[in-house]
Amino acid sequence: MYMWYIYILMSYRYKRYIYVGSTNNLKRRLSEHNSKKSRLATAPYQPLRLMGYIAVKSEEKARKLETYFKGGSGKAFLKKRILPDEVHLR
Repeated sequence: MYMWYIYILMSYRYKRYIYVGSTNNLKRRLSEHNSKKSRLATAPYQPLRLMGYIAVKSEEKARKLETYFKGGSGKAFLKKRILPDEVHLR
């Protein structure tokens, strides 16, 4: 059984830029986000660093948590409980 991950990335250059995503291969996905070939929403904010992740057993649960963390309450939770104090989300 594969684990699924909800991950939080932050830009080295733009400290206010936080990206939340989900994947079943964290190492590959981080590499894709930082790839020069990347045309993702994160491309203008490279390089990105992994700030944290949460592991769950199903893709469905990962997608639901990803959606939650992208919303207002989820961002507030990340700021208060997961991210370092110096990170200020928009």
